[in-house]
Amino acid sequence: MSIPAIQKIRLGRYVTKNIFLKREKFPLVLMLEPLFLCNLNCKGCGKTAHPPEILKKRLSIEECIAAAEECGAPVVSIPGGEPLMHPDIHIIVRELINRKRFVYLCTNSLLVEKRIDDFSPSPYLTFNIHLDGLGEKHDEMVCAPGTFDKAVKAIRLLVSRGFRVTTNTTFFLGETPESAEKFLDFLTSLNVEAMTISAGFNYENAKDRESFLTRETTVQLFRGIFERAKRKRWQFNHSILYLDFLAGNQNYKCTPWGNPTRNIFGWQRPCYLLDDEYVPTYKELIEGTDWSKYGRGNDPRCTDCMVHCGYEPSAVIDTVKHPLKALKVSLTGIKTS
Repeated sequence: MSIPAIQKIRLGRYVTKNIFLKREKFPLVLMLEPLFLCNLNCKGCGKTAHPPEILKKRLSIEECIAAAEECGAPVVSIPGGEPLMHPDIHIIVRELINRKRFVYLCTNSLLVEKRIDDFSPSPYLTFNIHLDGLGEKHDEMVCAPGTFDKAVKAIRLLVSRGFRVTTNTTFFLGETPESAEKFLDFLTSLNVEAMTISAGFNYENAKDRESFLTRETTVQLFRGIFERAKRKRWQFNHSILYLDFLAGNQNYKCTPWGNPTRNIFGWQRPCYLLDDEYVPTYKELIEGTDWSKYGRGNDPRCTDCMVHCGYEPSAVIDTVKHPLKALKVSLTGIKTS
C-alpha cells in the first residue's frame, strides 16, 4: 500500500468537508521549514544560498506548532535545510503527532543514526529520505562522496526499527527510463513504504542551472517510467491522478495554496518554490495574495513546473470530486503513448 488507509481516510474526509462547505482555498500539506541550515550543498537546491546570519536562524517549538494550528492542514511536511540539525526537532514532531498531524520528516539521512533514539515509530510519522540516484550519481548531485551509502544504511536502520520510511527523488536532465527503472527497483528492495518522485524545479539560486527538465521532457521521461511500472511492484507516494498528470494525461492548474509554506521569514508567497514575499499570517497569505499572477501562462517561472507541491493538491481534489475517473486510471493504468 502506497499510503496507509488511516491517512487516506482522514485526508478524504477533510477534502470532502471543505468541498461541501464550498471553501475555495484550503491547505492539504503544510510545508514547515524550521531552518535553512544544511550539512549538504546540493547542486539543484536553492534553499541553502542564504548568508550565514540567516542560516543560523530557526523556528522555535512554539512557532512551529502555532503554524500548524493556524494553517490546519492534516499533513505537515518538514523539509529544510536539514531538519535533524534542529536541536528540538523531535519535540516539534512529537507535538504535531499529539495533534494528530501526519508528519513527513524530510532528511538527507546523515544524522539519522545519531538522532533515531529521539523518535518513536508511529503511523503519524514518516521519515522521508532524500535519494537522487544510485551510488556515485546521488553523491554527485549532493556534492558529497559516500552520502548514498549512508542514506541506504539509514533506511535499513529505520525500517528495522519499525518506522514508516519513504524516499524523495528529484529527476534531472540526463535521467532515462532505463536508469530510473534500476533506481526504483533498488529502492523497492529496501522495503520502503513508497517513493516520492518529482521533476526538478529551476531554482534561480541553484548552483547548476543546466540540469532542469522542461515540461515536454518531463512528460517524456515519466511516460517511459510508467510504461516500465506496469511490470513492477513500485509504490508511489502520490495520488494516481497526479502520476497521470506527470505523464501528460491530465491538464491541471497549479494549486499553490494547497501546500502553504511557513519558514523563518514568515508565510512564503506564493508557494514553496517561489519566494517573492513573506507575510506574518496564514490568513494574509490566503486572502491577500493575487493568485491570478501565478501559474503556467501567468508567470514565466512557472512554465515548466510540474512539482507535486503545486499540482498534487489539484489532483487530490479532482480525485475526491471525480472518484470514478481516478478509479478508471487505477484499473486501466496510466496511458504512456
